[in-house]
Amino acid sequence: MPPHRRHLPALPGLLALEAVDRLGTATAAARDLNLTPGAISRALQEVEQHLGLPLLIRDRQRLRPTPAARAYVAEVRQALDLLGQAAQRLRSGETGGALTLGILPAFGMHWLAPRLRGFRSLHPQVSLTLTTRLRPFDMAAEGFDAAIHYGRPDWPDADHLLLMEEEVQPVCAPAFLSSPLTRAGDVLSHPLLQIESRTGDWGRWLAAQGVPKQRPAGMLFDQFATMQQAAIHGLGLALLPTFLIAEDLATGRLVPAFGPPVRAAGSYWLVWPKTRPPRPALAAFRDWIAAQVAAG
Repeated sequence: MPPHRRHLPALPGLLALEAVDRLGTATAAARDLNLTPGAISRALQEVEQHLGLPLLIRDRQRLRPTPAARAYVAEVRQALDLLGQAAQRLRSGETGGALTLGILPAFGMHWLAPRLRGFRSLHPQVSLTLTTRLRPFDMAAEGFDAAIHYGRPDWPDADHLLLMEEEVQPVCAPAFLSSPLTRAGDVLSHPLLQIESRTGDWGRWLAAQGVPKQRPAGMLFDQFATMQQAAIHGLGLALLPTFLIAEDLATGRLVPAFGPPVRAAGSYWLVWPKTRPPRPALAAFRDWIAAQVAAG
């Protein structure tokens, strides 16, 4: 037996500990696990005896983890989630299964979602879960099979499939500018909107227009959708991906502020761990999305 497994308490005790931490009382945990309160109490005692230290503070009718146990309970919950996902994948068989993707909200809504009906019709046996993640994360620790990544092909220990190179364009509401801009540097005289994770975008755009060494400040947003609406309502100039604003430009809700679209610093990638072979559901999704990219 690996040495660290000797310290592993019995699974019923870990389930009871997680449920009590989540629900606050042995009675609520018993209902959640379909057990008696007495069985929950015994399971908790066994965990504490196995580990050799108290894990819970009994405060009137409620139970809460000790300061030392908080991190342990969080890791127990994460491990139980991974075990549950593994069991779900096993039950789903070789040709189907659950597929959990971490996606970027704007790309997921405007590029991926309109195409997903085609994947579902080809692979109805695959159960898809899409969860928003704005920055890189540990796919193995969080139980994700793959993720949509913006930037360079630099996700650690991952394989990459290029989905789309990004172009951006400065836009604004039709009434925002009293007259068209005649120079790229004129954007610096107006309120600018930008994404907090990409605050160098305006500087890179200006450099591409022959105005180097600028890093202008502006109103910050955590998602493109919010910034897009702010631009539509006249709060400032926004540098937005062209795939996101095509409909707004077509309907006149937004208009170009200066010049044509330019190539952005990053691209969109599908990434998945190198450390384990792709399961059938992931392989099917990867092949399908590669075909979508090839079709344009």
